[in-house]
Amino acid sequence: MPQKNRSILVTGGAGFIGSNYIKMLLEESDHQVVNLDKLTYAGDLRNLEFAKGNTNYHFVEGDICDSELIHDLFQEHRFDYVVHFAAESHVDNSITNPDAFVQTNVVGTHRLLHAAYTHWMDGPNQVKDTFTHARFLHVSTDEVYGTLGDEGLFTEETPYAPNSPYSASKAASDMLVRSYFHTYGFPAVTTNCSNNYGPHQHSEKLIPTIIRSAVSGKNIPIYGDGQNIRDWLYVADHCRGVHKALLTGRLGETYNIGGKNERNNLYIAKFICELLDEKAPREDGQSYKEQISFVTDRPGHDFRYAIDASKITTELGWEAQEHFESGMDKTLNWYLNHKNRLGL
Repeated sequence: MPQKNRSILVTGGAGFIGSNYIKMLLEESDHQVVNLDKLTYAGDLRNLEFAKGNTNYHFVEGDICDSELIHDLFQEHRFDYVVHFAAESHVDNSITNPDAFVQTNVVGTHRLLHAAYTHWMDGPNQVKDTFTHARFLHVSTDEVYGTLGDEGLFTEETPYAPNSPYSASKAASDMLVRSYFHTYGFPAVTTNCSNNYGPHQHSEKLIPTIIRSAVSGKNIPIYGDGQNIRDWLYVADHCRGVHKALLTGRLGETYNIGGKNERNNLYIAKFICELLDEKAPREDGQSYKEQISFVTDRPGHDFRYAIDASKITTELGWEAQEHFESGMDKTLNWYLNHKNRLGL
């Protein structure tokens, strides 16, 4: 953490990753944190109960597409940093309603960028004296790179090839951030992460869905044959990587953040079932694995994602602390203690 306290705007801080990031900030610094969140279905103020009564924390309900609101917040709080998590992020939802993804992920990102630009800079390559330290951290996803075969890793040099409306909207936002750096000299850094998991994740995502389905006695739905592979990253590790990139990342650069934890979906379902068999066994003595079922695959379902995180490790000294199995044990314990977060 820097020595001087800063004013930080966190967008989407009532969501899964943003709330974990705010928790880290409040526990490890004295920064003033303003959380701007629209409180869509994916935002939940219960994620922020730890912040109640903390005078360094301020919540604002609002939309990043609201230019007037964003301008007023910059005027009032004179943000030193922006950490931009706010996004529509569920691929299935992007297939049925792509417009919401374009609005939030593309239009919203642009309005946030331009507000920061006008408050921090007098013009292209003219940073105001009081904001020479300012930084904008844009949080993105490995899905912008498309899909991999059985081998290979995504690097920061991998060409973009998004395959869903969600990943296309994130790719567009990444390009906007890039353009502001190259056109205006705007102080931006981008991170592209692999699949996150951990406490506070919305119940629609894969891991909470597996847990919810298992403990409620329902079929555990797995797309296709369950062989699609993702590189899994524990959310606390991701938050530390984001903060390192914010503070010490080279301006204009992209840093991939991955956990080196490639697992296919069927393995994940079976592993969670094995943990549940130990921690909360079924009354009939059968394994939760009996509930695993296969459902029609998602349209355009990318086969494999995997990240090469050597750049952020070499340059910034970050590396994941959790492997998938240790992080999953912590995650499952949290959900078993917060079953209401699964809609149960």
